[in-house]
Amino acid sequence: MKRIAQGYYVGERPLFGEQDLIIEDTIFTDGESPLKESANIKLYGSMFKWKYPLWYAKNIYAKDCTWFEMARAGVWYTEHITVEDCQIEAPKNFRRCKDLILRGVSFPNAGETLWNCSGVVLDHVTAKGDYFAMNSSDMKIDGLTLYGNYPFDGARNVEIHNARLLSKDAFWNSENVTVYDSFISGEYLGWNAKNLTLINCTVESLQGMCYIDNLVMKNCKLIHTTLAFEYSTVKADISGKIDSVLNPSGGWITADSIGDLTIEKDKVDPSKTIICCRDCSRREAC
Repeated sequence: MKRIAQGYYVGERPLFGEQDLIIEDTIFTDGESPLKESANIKLYGSMFKWKYPLWYAKNIYAKDCTWFEMARAGVWYTEHITVEDCQIEAPKNFRRCKDLILRGVSFPNAGETLWNCSGVVLDHVTAKGDYFAMNSSDMKIDGLTLYGNYPFDGARNVEIHNARLLSKDAFWNSENVTVYDSFISGEYLGWNAKNLTLINCTVESLQGMCYIDNLVMKNCKLIHTTLAFEYSTVKADISGKIDSVLNPSGGWITADSIGDLTIEKDKVDPSKTIICCRDCSRREAC
């Protein structure tokens, strides 16, 4: 493979269509699409300072690299890319990519990032921004820390471990999402989702887990979570209390106690939901 070290590129498409390159300690600045249509590229310690650096590329490996703020829309329509130990300051990154691995990556400005991607692995990624991972599919995630609203809207076939999500409206319209050993704080969690499973998770939410078709919660905590489960079909095993439950449409809910249980017969059929409170002196529905 040809090696480029300490290069400095200005202008549009300086390495357009190049293949089989090792690029080290190189700066791409003031010019769009420097590596567009490239293939079999390895990048080490390099910097992108302008727009669209890696579009329609294949077989890319980047380590210890930096995407600065103006390297916007940095990686679109790219296949088979691994990014390790990189800082990506630019928003709107990673769109319509396939076979994507991000390991040890930070996104301080992750607005509208990771849209419509498939075959995604996220390993200890930190991101701040709204609409993260919209409409992406076949994702495996471990150690994600996310600050931002509306993540995973429309996502499908997602497995998440050891995450911390400070996120309003997470997992809206999603399908086949399973979250393990994670902390989620934010209003309106999971609305309109299908097959959402939370295992060993801690949740804090206003009107969380509503309008869900097949919600499963195993050994979860609901901290100051109110008006939960409205119009959801649910199988929930909750450790501790639930502050309030409103009009679940079916299934069963088990908790130590429920502060305020509202089931309105003109809106849902009470016979379709079993409520069991472990610490309740009165267990009419158990």
